[in-house]
Amino acid sequence: MEVLRLESVQKGFDGNVAVRDLSWSIPEGSVYGLIGPNGSGKTTTIRMILDIFPPDEGRISLFGRKPDASTRDRVGYLPEERGLYKRMRVKDMLGYLGRLKGERGAALSGAIATWLERFGLSSWADRPVEDLSKGMQQKVQFIGTVLHDPKLLILDEPFSGLDPISADLLKDAVLELKKGGATIIFSTHAMEAAEKLCDSVLMLHRGDKVLDGTLESIRAEHGAQAVTLDYEGDGAALKALSGVDSINDYGKHAELTLAAGTDAQELLRGLLGKLRIHRFESRRSSLHEIFRRRVGGPVD
Repeated sequence: MEVLRLESVQKGFDGNVAVRDLSWSIPEGSVYGLIGPNGSGKTTTIRMILDIFPPDEGRISLFGRKPDASTRDRVGYLPEERGLYKRMRVKDMLGYLGRLKGERGAALSGAIATWLERFGLSSWADRPVEDLSKGMQQKVQFIGTVLHDPKLLILDEPFSGLDPISADLLKDAVLELKKGGATIIFSTHAMEAAEKLCDSVLMLHRGDKVLDGTLESIRAEHGAQAVTLDYEGDGAALKALSGVDSINDYGKHAELTLAAGTDAQELLRGLLGKLRIHRFESRRSSLHEIFRRRVGGPVD
């Protein structure tokens, strides 16, 4: 079953096209990455899905119908720009957000208590939001996003500003919600995070769809053999190598994309004696590398 379908959707502002002729469908129960650099059209796409503003052209179907108030109540949205009432107590803030989505009474109170405990925030329940750190406020806003058990969860840069432990807590919660049947759109410009979490990805660049599909299919069709190495010595030796399409050299660490037919072991033999190699790893191209090759320039 499809949770979301976009058909030839387009949106512009002041004569500039933000999203161009976008078609996209998301199956139920998947984690779908919406990825691309800032300004690629991700947020505009999300706002059209949420019916914050309509597309100029094309159609959007959410849960099999045009987005409206009833479909929005089945969606949880964590925006990139967080927004909490700073002087409200944490539990009151969450109660307010839950009631906006139709939750009431003991069920809502129980859900708030469970999520606060899970995220280590129980002792902060009676404190005003402004007393919490930025990371803690982010966790509160995530809780407010999922209190009503949404069937579609849209997360816009959810890990921004979180320490590693909090990021792991959030990641585990997202995966648990997926196991419970939720469909998740994970919007980010951090492609490494998307690569770890997502089943499929839609890549946008300047409003255009660049790639769309499962991670496996994208890697199979567009990936190339790549090499990561840590070294000491003169990095000019890397530029003299044959069979290399691109080099990202950081001084003591380098990432190389190999041309078709290049043998990584032959490459290593060519480097020995010229550089001191501490690590040499042959792997498939990352999403970041695939994206950069597709758009012909930097990701950010």
